Amino acid sequence: MNQRAIFLQHIAQTSPAPLALEITKATGCFLYDVAGKEYLDIIGGISVCNIGHCHPAVIAAIKEQADKYLHVLVYGEFIQSPQVQYAKLLADNLPASLNSIFFTNSGAEATEGAMKLAKKVTGRTQIIAFKNAYHGSTQGALSVMGDEYWRNAFRPLLPDTWHLDYNDMASLQFISSKTACVIAETVQAESGIVPPSREWLQALRKKCSEHSVLLVLDEIQAGFGRTGSYWAFEQYDIVPDILLLGKALGAGMPLGAFIADRQLMSTLTENPVLGHITTFGGHPVSCAAGLAGFKALMEERYTETVRQKEELFRKLLVHDKIKAVRSVGLWMALDFGSFDTNKKIIDKCLENGLLTDWFLFAPHCLRIAPPLTITTDQIETACRIIIAACGEING
Repeated sequence: MNQRAIFLQHIAQTSPAPLALEITKATGCFLYDVAGKEYLDIIGGISVCNIGHCHPAVIAAIKEQADKYLHVLVYGEFIQSPQVQYAKLLADNLPASLNSIFFTNSGAEATEGAMKLAKKVTGRTQIIAFKNAYHGSTQGALSVMGDEYWRNAFRPLLPDTWHLDYNDMASLQFISSKTACVIAETVQAESGIVPPSREWLQALRKKCSEHSVLLVLDEIQAGFGRTGSYWAFEQYDIVPDILLLGKALGAGMPLGAFIADRQLMSTLTENPVLGHITTFGGHPVSCAAGLAGFKALMEERYTETVRQKEELFRKLLVHDKIKAVRSVGLWMALDFGSFDTNKKIIDKCLENGLLTDWFLFAPHCLRIAPPLTITTDQIETACRIIIAACGEING
């Protein structure tokens, strides 16, 4: 049996038609398959590889930490330098109230931890989320996912969970003294890159504060420079009570986190003790990689060129088949009006060496979320392939 056959037989599949590319190497903005074909990657592992694949500083940090120790004890018991140093760097680059970091294995686990923390702090049970939101696929995270198609097969889910209209002022009236937390993406991702108005997000913050409701902002995809600043919420002049991070947090290694004030986070240490625990969350190799990755993002100043690169994409991506372009930094959705058209274009792009994808709640839109390291020449190549695909397909 070849690798493909083993993959299909023994790896649990999540869709009936996986891409099944057999990747043997990744570097910078490129992937290489077993036949040596090169793919320009403009989705970056779904907003994971913000500083590119296999950044030298990240690889060096992984090797250095692997020579010292791997797993030693459940997270939170031993003082492990990669965790401590990364937590300090994150706290130094966040508002003062976001000073306590709980590392998890993934963004979905960060969502789970945040919901537990909100219930523990407030003593309330109601959780409010938004339609077309995505926060992970574990059962708690699925409960706040804003699309019934994805939730229905796994009911019953968490009770007392409400879904409101995103970016809608009238919806805010449902936030009350019964609400433990409101969880929202600073910019909605899987609905096809939908930013809220500044007025709405500030009104949401105000409403939560008025009723002592914790505001949880999910920047699992939006964080680490994707929108043109380290954190998207900076652009709205608000601060969440709890911040969710993942994806690029580990610079290619599995890592998530929920972040809050130490006073809030301390409620998880008693009644009961071990109020939230994880065996592998904050794994020293993942933290070493993430620490090196965040330092590279800052030192090499990739965030400073995001807006310029966004403008170049928008300038070049003009075609009759493109009905609309939505973007926030190097995070874009090309609306082709139908999934059929979008899928044909994605397939044609892949055939021509460009890797892209669609969105869970917006299958008619093509995803662009490349490494922030992408060059002008690479952007021009990507756009040329997309525009050519638009002209070559029917529909």
